[in-house]
Amino acid sequence: MNTTDPQTQQIGAFRQNLPSIQSSVIAAGIVGSALLLWLTAASQGTAKSVLFLLGLALGVTLFHSRFGFTSAWRQLVSVGQGRALQAHTVMLGLAVVLFAIVFEIGSGWFSTSPDGYYAPITLALFIGAALFGIGMQLGGSCASGTLFATGSGNLAVVITLVGFITGSGLGVAGFDFWTTGSGFQKFADPVSFRAEFGLWGGVALSLAILAAIAVAAELIIRRRRPPTLESVPSTVGIARIARGSWPIWVGAIGLAVLNALVLLTTGRPWGVTSAFRLWASKIMNNVGIDVASWSFWNERPGLDASLLADNTSVANFGIILGALIASAAAGAFSFYKKVPGRTVAAGLIGGALMGYGATFAAGCNIGAYFSGIASGSLHGYLWAVAALVGTYIGLKLRPLFALPVPK
Repeated sequence: MNTTDPQTQQIGAFRQNLPSIQSSVIAAGIVGSALLLWLTAASQGTAKSVLFLLGLALGVTLFHSRFGFTSAWRQLVSVGQGRALQAHTVMLGLAVVLFAIVFEIGSGWFSTSPDGYYAPITLALFIGAALFGIGMQLGGSCASGTLFATGSGNLAVVITLVGFITGSGLGVAGFDFWTTGSGFQKFADPVSFRAEFGLWGGVALSLAILAAIAVAAELIIRRRRPPTLESVPSTVGIARIARGSWPIWVGAIGLAVLNALVLLTTGRPWGVTSAFRLWASKIMNNVGIDVASWSFWNERPGLDASLLADNTSVANFGIILGALIASAAAGAFSFYKKVPGRTVAAGLIGGALMGYGATFAAGCNIGAYFSGIASGSLHGYLWAVAALVGTYIGLKLRPLFALPVPK
């Protein structure tokens, strides 16, 4: 009589059929990483070298945990499945505490004066975040998801990345409209819980808000009774670290710790999309467009500097390469050969909406949502509300591009 439970049998079957480790891809990723690390160290110094290593770790963590921002909000809005959102509250709550410790210390590893991300409450914030939410559901990924999926060889998301960079360039071109022109309306100056309630009073308020969100997600789950999210790991034991999927809570903790380490290293939290604006601007500059005369670059250095001088670009390169190495170790690196035309259109449009919206919405799901909330800034929570509205709209648009909607 076989007394082995079905899940154990399933894991055993998966372990026997694990994809082969893609050694050549791993070798290419390691060589590329070593070369980029050497170039960064030689030209930019220790701090950016550490940041690149943190980017590698972020790429590995994002790939193995498949930590979803796009999918979490899609599941919540479409079927009321809030487990992934509850994982967000774990990540955010831990990050709030870790950030506060760094703020309390008052200095980083490289004599930086750490500070968070804060932004005023404006009409542009709400519109930009809503556009970002629509774009996530059409493009199939968020800012961080676009990077790690690109690194793991997802051709459909590479197309989204192209749209993302294009939209970022459009956002730079139209920056004045949303910041000082007709599209600008300020409702309040930046609201920092740390400034309003003290460091640990702000932490307490943030944790109370996040706890309320977790409870609300639980109530939604019990009311709507969505399909259970079950993930059977492809392997178990020590091999799961490099070959299998990680529990979502491991990803939540890992991302919170790594974001705090980025804060310690650079003096500012993790962000993603400012690099896309720089990349787009450099491309336009190289084809003869006088980007330097645009107001966006009036007070921002870096347009003429090396990409390795830009913190966000260095971290992004690390994420892509880290995901490449991790996916190859899992035997999962693969460019999909065929991408349907409507998926291509959805990726380009969705990416463009994310890039454009993030330009004037104080950032993306990382810079505005994750790092904003971790910093104790009100705008991070309001960004999330607007992005959820955009998620609802994006879900309504997905069938136009033959994209599935959870039911």
